[in-house]
Amino acid sequence: MNFTIRRFQEQDAEETSAVIERALRVSNAPDYPPETIREMVELYSPANLAEQAGGEHLYVLCGGEGIAGCGGIAPYWGSEQESILVTIFVLPEYQGFGAGRRLMEALESDAYFLRAERVVIHSSITARDFYRKLGYQFSDGTGTPDAEGCIRMEKRR
Repeated sequence: MNFTIRRFQEQDAEETSAVIERALRVSNAPDYPPETIREMVELYSPANLAEQAGGEHLYVLCGGEGIAGCGGIAPYWGSEQESILVTIFVLPEYQGFGAGRRLMEALESDAYFLRAERVVIHSSITARDFYRKLGYQFSDGTGTPDAEGCIRMEKRR
């Protein structure tokens, strides 16, 4: 499938939020309890996404008939030497067809990535193997989820 990537626009908030909700409820649900999924859905409401986009470079992946995924990158705690990948989701029906890899290529071409010596990601249990294939390593050496169910990963450049 042919995917295109562009920067998130405020009018994308509803559709992007729906993409995230579907990915969470289908792809992440086997790894997390319903309460955690519900909290994550609320975290990525349209209003929160629009606000979040103001402090990071948020992209949408377009394929098929609309938005198929999203991902963002931002300075990590304001650092110019470290960045963080955030809000990376792909609709379940596009997973395994290069959509996630295409999205990561765009994020790894972003100025925040290129200037960083270290790029971190707080991976879901669901996505850890995907990020490992792309060269991200466990920050703690073991890949143990923290209390929030995140696996701290990083790539040094």
